[in-house]
Amino acid sequence: MSRVYKTLVGGKWREGEKLLQVANKYTVEAIGSVPVTDKQTFVEAVKSAQDGFALISGMPAYERSKILQRTSERIDENKDEITRIIAMEAGKAWKHAKAEVERSVQTFKFASEEAKSIHGETVPMDAAVGGEKRIGFYLRFPVGIIGAISPFNFPLNLVAHKVAPAVAAGCSVILKPASTTPLTSLKLGEILMESGLPDGALNIIVGPGSTVGNWLVTDPHVSMITFTGSPPVGKDIKEKSGLKQVTLELGSNSACITDESADLDLAVPRCIVGSFAYAGQVCISVQRIYIHEKVLDEFTQRFLKGTEELKLGDPLDPETDVGPMITEGDAVRTESWVREAVAGGAKILIGGRRENNFYYPTVLTNVKPDMKVMAQEVFAPVVCLVPFSDFSDAVKMADDSVYGLQAGVYTSDIEKAFQAVKRIKVGGVIVNDVPTYRADQMPYGGVKDSGMGREGLKFAVEEMTDIKMVVFNLQR
Repeated sequence: MSRVYKTLVGGKWREGEKLLQVANKYTVEAIGSVPVTDKQTFVEAVKSAQDGFALISGMPAYERSKILQRTSERIDENKDEITRIIAMEAGKAWKHAKAEVERSVQTFKFASEEAKSIHGETVPMDAAVGGEKRIGFYLRFPVGIIGAISPFNFPLNLVAHKVAPAVAAGCSVILKPASTTPLTSLKLGEILMESGLPDGALNIIVGPGSTVGNWLVTDPHVSMITFTGSPPVGKDIKEKSGLKQVTLELGSNSACITDESADLDLAVPRCIVGSFAYAGQVCISVQRIYIHEKVLDEFTQRFLKGTEELKLGDPLDPETDVGPMITEGDAVRTESWVREAVAGGAKILIGGRRENNFYYPTVLTNVKPDMKVMAQEVFAPVVCLVPFSDFSDAVKMADDSVYGLQAGVYTSDIEKAFQAVKRIKVGGVIVNDVPTYRADQMPYGGVKDSGMGREGLKFAVEEMTDIKMVVFNLQR
């Protein structure tokens, strides 16, 4: 049954005239409707965030920590309900939706601990001529209002990675979740308010990026934008945001190298998960696998067998491995890219077909570096297998990308592992695991077209605080 939701402004739940329908991505039936934020409501949200900033920035660190800890506990208590919301509105298989909820419990827990650890350092002033009889130190202060724009693929944990560090730092937030998956954010808003978050410290607005998103990016009262999404939109945000601080996480076509010394019992199952979890709609999904020719046949046979065993179906079924893509349009685009690759000489080893918004897990070979399925972010359950004979060549091919988020390398040779670490220009190299691995406390973000800035609670707090230098002149 479809429910009419409200947005959150100034600690109150607001109705609206124009409603956005939210669909179950498997049944395509409406599961809810959410008010689209108009300009007047946005202006009120900004004013509310200003008031909320005055409250939360003046709150003692231990109080902010308690709010985050209570939020972590309440998410855990409501685990099944939130998992169900994610599975329906995002089309994410139950097992992966549940894992996302469990990760968000940790994310808020890490943030609660980080709230009590924000500090500065002393600076040795007498290291400079003229600095004698001076004492210096710096402190960190919250930047102000955070404009958070989150994507559809992790509607809880990627929101958590924006909201939780902001609360820890003492910032207020105006959150614009993806229009396809706003219900999880609204549930999180309920939990945060129940956990004691001050009115105005979190405001949730909904609407298109072309209107609501632009208002947020360009508003002079917003001090920082944190955005996860596509490179074109990220570049547009950077151009329009003026002197605001910006953190951008913009995706990838992540590579994974499998050397001849790799443990295939470890590598193959993880590469299957890394390639096809959430229908490949993950920024660090495995898209390119470079395999040493000595183990190519065995790896390929095992990989295809495991892919064939994946179960497609209703995300609410605990046995489902792969659910639908977020829209039929995305599945159609994927189908077009694969057809284009095949026309250029690529070979489909498995998959390569679409049913409505389902795209079957697809493995390609005989691909060329300039094909879209290799060079761009496919963001779909499509992976390319590429043989190599020399590890250095594999490293060069992995690095040959406009993106630089994360890369994986399977090898038993420590020198080769460090060769990959040194020569692949990415934000993270994961050794003996897929690039899809992320722990929520680690620094996470990319270089090149994969973005700028870092998430991960400690590192996000640093992005969301300004350094203020203090110098005492002790001369009389």
